[in-house]
Amino acid sequence: MPAKKYVVWVAVAFVAFYVFKQPDGAAHSVHQAANGLSSAADSLTTFVNAIL
Repeated sequence: MPAKKYVVWVAVAFVAFYVFKQPDGAAHSVHQAANGLSSAADSLTTFVNAIL
């Protein structure tokens, strides 16, 4: 279990470092992730509407 805790802390530290060192790149990554979620939601809506 402690290894999982360390991995989480390392991931959080990496994200914080990335945001501070490359804020434009971090903003682009968040924008791309939001676009992906939006696309997935649109696809799910289309699928459900096709079923009904």
